[in-house]
Amino acid sequence: MKITKTLFGTTDDGKEVYKFAIENKNGLVLEVVSYGAIIVGIKCPDKNGKLDDITLGFDDFEGYYRLNVPYFGATIGRVCNRIANGTFEIDGVTYHVPINDPPNSLHGGWLGFDKHVWSYQTNDDSITFSRTSVDGEEGFPGNLNIQVTYGLNDDNEIHFNVTATTDKATVINITNHSYFNLAGQTDANVLNHVAQITAESYLPTNEYNIPTGQIVPVKDAPAFDFTTAKAFGKDIRDTPNDGYDNNYCITSPGDITKLQARVTEPNSGRGIEIYTTQPGVQLYTANGLDGGLVGKHGIAYPKYGAFCLETQNWPDAINHENFPKSILRPGETYKNTTVYKLIVVNTNE
Repeated sequence: MKITKTLFGTTDDGKEVYKFAIENKNGLVLEVVSYGAIIVGIKCPDKNGKLDDITLGFDDFEGYYRLNVPYFGATIGRVCNRIANGTFEIDGVTYHVPINDPPNSLHGGWLGFDKHVWSYQTNDDSITFSRTSVDGEEGFPGNLNIQVTYGLNDDNEIHFNVTATTDKATVINITNHSYFNLAGQTDANVLNHVAQITAESYLPTNEYNIPTGQIVPVKDAPAFDFTTAKAFGKDIRDTPNDGYDNNYCITSPGDITKLQARVTEPNSGRGIEIYTTQPGVQLYTANGLDGGLVGKHGIAYPKYGAFCLETQNWPDAINHENFPKSILRPGETYKNTTVYKLIVVNTNE
């Protein structure tokens, strides 16, 4: 395995940011940076061997530092997704966190994990980023020590491993927020991408994208049913918000061996499979992009220009007693692992 390190940029207060590229024997390259523990590139071949980057983002540090409102490739915390009204309670104490997506808190607040420079350590086939989110950061309780490791192997598997400990009861939900377009660097949308999500239920949301508390079988909501593979575009117009932005409830949480999602792009033959220990995965079809944001190679990213599969606890779990546990206490260790396996299919699906 080959790992290279280069200077990527410098923050306004003089902190240096480094980019690390991990390349396996097949030529697949994973690029991550110490600012936000962000994935800035995944370069993989198509069915004809042509290499291209399948992630949205920016060509340089300034893009991530100044413009990354969509959270391209970012490590998200302390709590990914939304917290209703920016309010939650732990052990009888009410906490208020930033309302940066009115009326909710989104992806850790104004200065979430994606907006900090992390310490780093290189290993034979991985990079480990670490930082301490101090007590009160963005309103969250407890000093939280976090380690995020990105690894790559010769089976074309990218491993995303997270561990964290706290000295005070806190809420936690950490994910990676990569935007994928398996066609490569293009201004085309992903509506032709063919997806299969094995989850048999999903969480409907209200007008503010907060789960209603219902857990609905996908067979009762055909537009959200991906148990049989279909193109994103097939039923997307039948979704309430003209696009997907919903949590799918994994039926076997903790089982890293079970395929949870698979997406392929018929023309390139590129595909990605998702395996995770998390209880949920958020499908997002980049409904918020509109062509106004210019990214890599000068590409203006359109609506539906990518898809995200954010492995996570269920959104707003801290405010729903029937959702999986989201509180981390002293003496416990928060752990989650996600594997992104890059594949090539030689036939149209």
